[in-house]
Amino acid sequence: MSKNSNQHPHVKIPVGISSCLLGEKVRFDGQHQLQPYIEQTLGRYFEFRSFCPEVAIGLGIPRKPIRLLRNNDEIRCVGLSDSSLDYTQQLIDCATDQHTWLQSVCGYILKKSSPSCGMERVKVYDDADRGGRASRDGVGIYAATLMRDFPDLPVEEEGRLGDAVLRENFIQRVYVTYRWQQIFQKGMTVGALVDFHARHKLVLMSHCQKTYRELGPLVASATRGNLHEVAPQYFSRLMQALKKKATRGNHANVMQHIQGYLRNNLDTDDRAELTDAVQNYLQGQVPLIVPITLLNHHFRRNPDEYIRNSWYMNPYPAEMSLQNNI
Repeated sequence: MSKNSNQHPHVKIPVGISSCLLGEKVRFDGQHQLQPYIEQTLGRYFEFRSFCPEVAIGLGIPRKPIRLLRNNDEIRCVGLSDSSLDYTQQLIDCATDQHTWLQSVCGYILKKSSPSCGMERVKVYDDADRGGRASRDGVGIYAATLMRDFPDLPVEEEGRLGDAVLRENFIQRVYVTYRWQQIFQKGMTVGALVDFHARHKLVLMSHCQKTYRELGPLVASATRGNLHEVAPQYFSRLMQALKKKATRGNHANVMQHIQGYLRNNLDTDDRAELTDAVQNYLQGQVPLIVPITLLNHHFRRNPDEYIRNSWYMNPYPAEMSLQNNI
């Protein structure tokens, strides 16, 4: 395991994004959907690579709107006023054509409700009821292809980023993906995989105890001969687990586990204070940053190599203030 304390990248992490969310006037009505939090706050840490599939396939600005239409069991993307104009395959091909640059991003932020970019709950109209009843069970055609072809890529919608837990979950996965890509750029080895897992075990425990127990043996099975199979399998299962929301109960269990590394260094009052901080968090009385700050304080006075190298208490830049809200 590395003896250096965790350092977050000074360079911005590449993240794909729907162009309209950065203020680009590419929507069907010639307007944008600028999201100040994304542009001004996340933009300090992410290098956004904007893309609009509707413009990319040749639809003009402004343009007649499109929609998702259910025809029997098939969902198509067609013109709102003329369903004979079918853009489904063009949007699928467009997503496929972006594979080269998509392989280099560590996340993607999509425009909600869009028939091309919506991640979930996009309106789907019934062919037998044109312009009338619609169900919100669709996925934008471009977004669906993106998520199918890159199932481990962190993807989120701008609307859901307003939820503190979902926002933290997405950003954490972006940073995990970035660290994974950095390993591959340097050259994946058995040792690098073992180190990566060791540094993320506590993070994984806060999301899914079951996957935590399963991935240890998988990493232990890695050899030079099977690494090309084990490493992608490991990362895929890790990312699926990290999609699950980290619960207060899991966080409390992890922090109680971490307290064990301090058992010989704290007096009775310090142990009681830590226990109270974790319990107050578990009961929803304080945010996660309170017990985390206290733990960091004690580990600065009583360093431990494993805890110092773990990403759990320092998963992303502290300036993002995410732990203040969860």
